[in-house]
Amino acid sequence: MKRIHTKMDNCDESPNKLALVERNYMPQGIHLIDPNAVAKSSKQDLVTLAREIQKADNYIKANACNKLQVIAEQMKFLQRQAENILLEVKQNMKLHHAACNFVKHPGQIYHLYERKSGQYYFSMLNPEEWGNSGPSQTYKGSYRLEQDHSWTPISDVHTKDNELNLFSKLLSNNEMLNNNLDTLTLNINSK
Repeated sequence: MKRIHTKMDNCDESPNKLALVERNYMPQGIHLIDPNAVAKSSKQDLVTLAREIQKADNYIKANACNKLQVIAEQMKFLQRQAENILLEVKQNMKLHHAACNFVKHPGQIYHLYERKSGQYYFSMLNPEEWGNSGPSQTYKGSYRLEQDHSWTPISDVHTKDNELNLFSKLLSNNEMLNNNLDTLTLNINSK
C-alpha cells in the first residue's frame, strides 16, 4: 500500500479541504524511532473523516439557518408592532384634534360624533342620553382618555383595566420585594 503524504498550507485553510495534523518527527525534542508508524491511516479513515467534516458543516449551516429564521420572525413581529404603534398614534392624534367645548380629563369617557358638515367633535353625552332631541349627527364611538393621554375605545376598556391592574400588582410586589431586600441588607450590615 502506497503512503499518501499531505502537506498543510496554513494560509489556505478552506472549509472544503480535508486537513490532517502536521507530522512532528521530533515531539518535545525526542527523535521518533519510526515516524511513519505514528501517522498510519487507511483510505477508509480519510473517507470517514471527510464524511464527519461534511456532516459537521451541514449541522453548522442548519443551525445558522435556524437562528437567522428566528431573527427574521422577530423582525416581522417588530415591524407589525411598529405599524400598530403608528396606527395608534394616528388615531390618538385624530381624536385629540376633534372639536371639543370642554376640558378633557384622564379617566373620563367621551363620545365622538360627526356632524353632517363632516366635523368630528366630542360630547359628554352618549347616544342614549341625546335621545330623539339630539342634533343631526352620526355616532362614531366612545373613548376613555388615559393618563398618558392616549385613547382607549370603550370596547377595550375592560381589557385595558385588567392590564393596568396586573401591572399595578407587579409594581407593588416589586416594591415589597425591594423593601424585603432593604431589610435583609440592613440586618446583614448590622451584624
